[in-house]
Amino acid sequence: MTDFKAMELDYGVPLQAKRDLVAVRGRGALLYDEAGREYIDFAAGIAVASLGHCHPKLVEAIRLQAETLITCPNIMYNDMRSRLLKKLVEISPHGLTRAYLCNSGAESIEAALKFARLHSGRSNFVTAMRGFHGRTMGAVSATYTPKYRQAFEPLVPGFSYVPYNKIEKLEAAVDDNTAAVLLELVQGEGGVNPIQADYIAAAREICSARGALLIIDEIQSGFCRTGKFFACEHFDLQPDILCLAKAMAGGVPVGATLLTDDIRIEPGLHGTTFGGNPLASAAALAAIEVYQSERLAERAAEMGDYFEAQLRVEELSQVRALRRLGLMIGIELKQKVQDKLAQLLENGIIALPAGPNVIRMLPPLIVEKQHIDKVVAVLRRLLA
Repeated sequence: MTDFKAMELDYGVPLQAKRDLVAVRGRGALLYDEAGREYIDFAAGIAVASLGHCHPKLVEAIRLQAETLITCPNIMYNDMRSRLLKKLVEISPHGLTRAYLCNSGAESIEAALKFARLHSGRSNFVTAMRGFHGRTMGAVSATYTPKYRQAFEPLVPGFSYVPYNKIEKLEAAVDDNTAAVLLELVQGEGGVNPIQADYIAAAREICSARGALLIIDEIQSGFCRTGKFFACEHFDLQPDILCLAKAMAGGVPVGATLLTDDIRIEPGLHGTTFGGNPLASAAALAAIEVYQSERLAERAAEMGDYFEAQLRVEELSQVRALRRLGLMIGIELKQKVQDKLAQLLENGIIALPAGPNVIRMLPPLIVEKQHIDKVVAVLRRLLA
């Protein structure tokens, strides 16, 4: 049998710690390794495979487009790209009228930062402590956590960081030099921390009053994950810029930055080679159609409620708190989580950390109750 682990170690750049698993096949909420062992995937490619693995409508859309046209540069118009741009504007919060297509969440953030500086003529940004926005230089400058930043300093200047959900700190930080405030509505890497309604309402008011833009990062929370199509809907929120990626095309790399109509960027100031290519656009259109037709926002809310009811965290002595919005789930423990993640993997369950002591679970939105029951049974045994 080919040793794929050794091949990655020998020929890849080892930037991330690996699970002892070679995934070769997936179907729905399940992954299979090279030996044929089955795993329940409650990571979903880090909130990417929200339709599960190899959803038939997504597979068919990719196949048909691959037979038609795979790439088309942005120096030409394209049918699939045009349809996706229109669809994104139709489904996004009111007031967002234009979209820029790229390849990832980090690229979406980079575009948002550049667009905010161009539009406002200002240079500074305010972001939240424990937030995470990506690994590129602008995105990591917007990220507070020192372990992501320190090795690359000096970073892009002009960023300051305020405590999450502390209105008075945010109000004190936004001034006449602030181009934008950048916030997640649920901090994913930062521990699955949902934003408070009064805080995000205050952020909207502060930005409007002081001429700063409000950028919302829904890279992880978007596309039905939280029980709404976008987490903005929980708060009736109107952002100036919305950043999307991860689940947008069900597993095909894609990202988007949506803007209000008054944010205009002159041609030539930003661009992309692969962004909005026909293959990714066709995948995104197919994924969005499934999110809508299968009512996966409602399903995420229902299955998240079911997970919480079955887990009954008050009976688990090792659990400090459960934080959740839809199927974006954080289980805070009283100890570090790495041993528990390893034990979950031994039991055929793939989960993620969110900081040192939070188990993060991001199951596919098509997850069945039987999968939740199996995961909950193992969690209750490990955490009691």
